[in-house]
Amino acid sequence: MVAARITVNGKETPISPAAPHTTALDFLRERGLTGTKEGCAEGECGACSVLVARPGVNKPTDWVAVNACLVPVAALDGQEIITSEGLATAGEPGTPPTLHPVQEEMAVRGGSQCGYCTPGFICSMAAEYYRPNRCAHADSAGGTDAEHGPNGFDLHALSGNLCRCTGYRPIRDAAFAVGTPSEEDPLAQRRDQSPPAPVATEYTQDDSAFLRKSTLAETLRLLRERPDAVVVAGSTDWGVEVNIRSRRADCVVAIDRLPELRELRAASDHIEIGAALTLTEIERRLDGSVPLLAELFPQFASRLIRNSATFGGNLGTGSPIGDSPPVLLALEASVVLADADGEREVPLADYFTGYRQSVRRPGELIRAVRIPLPLSPVVAFHKIAKRRFDDISSVAVAFALDIEDGVVRKARIGLGGVAATPIRALATEAALEGRPWSAETAEAAAQVLQAQGTPMNDHRASAGYRSAMLGQSLLKLYAQTTEAVPS
Repeated sequence: MVAARITVNGKETPISPAAPHTTALDFLRERGLTGTKEGCAEGECGACSVLVARPGVNKPTDWVAVNACLVPVAALDGQEIITSEGLATAGEPGTPPTLHPVQEEMAVRGGSQCGYCTPGFICSMAAEYYRPNRCAHADSAGGTDAEHGPNGFDLHALSGNLCRCTGYRPIRDAAFAVGTPSEEDPLAQRRDQSPPAPVATEYTQDDSAFLRKSTLAETLRLLRERPDAVVVAGSTDWGVEVNIRSRRADCVVAIDRLPELRELRAASDHIEIGAALTLTEIERRLDGSVPLLAELFPQFASRLIRNSATFGGNLGTGSPIGDSPPVLLALEASVVLADADGEREVPLADYFTGYRQSVRRPGELIRAVRIPLPLSPVVAFHKIAKRRFDDISSVAVAFALDIEDGVVRKARIGLGGVAATPIRALATEAALEGRPWSAETAEAAAQVLQAQGTPMNDHRASAGYRSAMLGQSLLKLYAQTTEAVPS
């Protein structure tokens, strides 16, 4: 087994003697790369963001911004990262480096105040700077909208970065001023080469191990031997446990690079999405072909989190407030579970059995999510939260309806945040199906939906508010769709 190593700003560096739970953030700071900062240690502020060379969607390699505070450095074994320090170009001996175009725009437009968050903003901005096919964005009136610049810069790329000095206007100005990478730009040229190939990792320190096998079969055999192992993909959940709750594991098994979990296939009767594909990869590969998922993605945490988070992880944690389960329930998705003996397919509606519990057995992995075709044409995802973006939902509601000749022929509704598990609103579905899509039907069904689940009082919302929002969500759907649905 080759010793675990990581390439940082072009220089290969051994991971040892870092403990297996050490985050990439701590690893970098211990080596003097202090531009990478710890702000929240939960993946919400972006002060820690760095660039990772990942398999590309439109080019062989994409530069992807991720939260260094969440990912274990051992998970980056064999991979290639760039920090804010590595973006500048070194000058002749005795001369200062040349600023990267993103750094230059942030400097000249006053995008940095206290400076704490600046390196993270710059890394997230650089990822968007290098996004292939970035081009001018125009709305229906021929102008640019508030969230896209004339240079095609998508401000959602910065949705996971927080400025505590309220310096967003000059940061926005800098983002909208960056040009196109030059042909001589080494990081732009790097996109045309293959990313680092996945490597098998067996990293052990102080009786703790971080393991990554080369194939799914090897991984499933390992999990049979070590059913106590913690399984991680993007580590957006486990990283918080390590940082905030000081959780440690004797054995962590990484599945994020397994090729069998990174496929996206469309068949005549279903779409199969690999459990280890990141949400950003899914979003860009589907390119709007599943409209309900297209509504979900911008509201799921932030771009930084979506660059690491996976459907497998979001379902595997069993959280009742995850944003993807309600959508996948409305899409009538199923999960493909695999262990060393084979596979089985379980409807997602039957997957959750209790608070953070499921039918998944010890040694089983979620290999893929399957969405049946054809898709219902009337869809919506309503996320009720205290912030518009980058927040945990108080209530999440997903709708998928078939309406023909003004009658609801089929209704599927997924709910999150109103019970110990994500649930289907079966009673509301029954109240809609076979009835005209009218104000009277919507109002009656809203009363039924308002009574679904067992909402609770907590710091995010009261039980009464959650119930009220369920009813309002159906009335909102009716108001949004009546002009688009034939009567």
